[in-house]
Amino acid sequence: MFEEKNHKFTPLSELGEFGLIDHLSSLLKAERPDTIQSIGDDAAIIDHQGFETLITKDLLIEGVHFDFFYTPLKHLGYKVIAVNVSDIAAMGGEPTHVVAGIAVSARSSVEAIEEIYTGMQMACSHYGIDLIGGDTTTTTKGMVISITALGRVHKSEAVLRSTARPSDLIVLTGDIGGAYCGLLVLEREKEVYKVNPYVQPDLSAYDYVIRRLLRPQARIDALRELKSLGIKPTSMIDVSDGLSSELLHLVTKSGIGARIYESKLPIDQQTFKVCEEMKINATTAALNGGEDYELLFTMPLSHYEKIKNHPDFTVIGHMTEANLPAILVTHLNEEIPIVAQGWNSFNNSKQSAQ
Repeated sequence: MFEEKNHKFTPLSELGEFGLIDHLSSLLKAERPDTIQSIGDDAAIIDHQGFETLITKDLLIEGVHFDFFYTPLKHLGYKVIAVNVSDIAAMGGEPTHVVAGIAVSARSSVEAIEEIYTGMQMACSHYGIDLIGGDTTTTTKGMVISITALGRVHKSEAVLRSTARPSDLIVLTGDIGGAYCGLLVLEREKEVYKVNPYVQPDLSAYDYVIRRLLRPQARIDALRELKSLGIKPTSMIDVSDGLSSELLHLVTKSGIGARIYESKLPIDQQTFKVCEEMKINATTAALNGGEDYELLFTMPLSHYEKIKNHPDFTVIGHMTEANLPAILVTHLNEEIPIVAQGWNSFNNSKQSAQ
């Protein structure tokens, strides 16, 4: 977790919009050689030297995607960058630059915004990218953060959702379900606080699942590992909205079916414990929880030997023929059609990021 600062707060009105931009610019360092012009002009300039450019955007809204009751400002800044980098990773690309827009209440303090941008800069440094511009404005409602991420990939090397093939293996990086369990724990403690604000919760037993929610990691490292193993995925997507939804994207876009196995789903022990405590099914959390930001990809069966004992890659099933459904094979060997029950921005009250 990040260390929070405690010092005097400066009203935003004291600096004004342009003063705030100058102040935040001093926190951000452009270090990439392909950054020609960063913050300070009407537009940034980058040189992608013949690569194809990847562009993605996420919009995160207070009360929908994050809750300041339990989301530290610096963690929020880190997360908004990481979730966008994850989209670039899901295309098999190298993230290079981000542009950040933020709308805040005029009653907010300079120090609060500084904490968010410090978190952004930490994420940028971690992923080797530059924050090169954006916009700031005011809002009468909750905070809104809009991030546009840019990346690059060699020509014709981008990995799409639509190119999985029958008999391809279905593989997951890391583990799933943890972020949703972290959300359940924090929401429970929020309700306890409302009843008794003097209670100090001990969350040490939930450190992993809480970290999965508040400080997710884009799996750029997994892409590098696949490259070192000589594996190029045939299709790929990041698990932001839940495994069930993401698998159905691959199935629908590729026009073929899939079979995954409940016994193969990678679920951390702490996730299992929280599910037991909350009296929910761990498989349900893994399939529908979302916000894990792991990579779900397909690859040729011929590469199985390269990853069969790898600690960070789990084969959970395989793609099937055209016009077949997506199926979950349970522990009891029952075959259940997979239904998308993950995050839906317009039909879901569960907090999540895009």
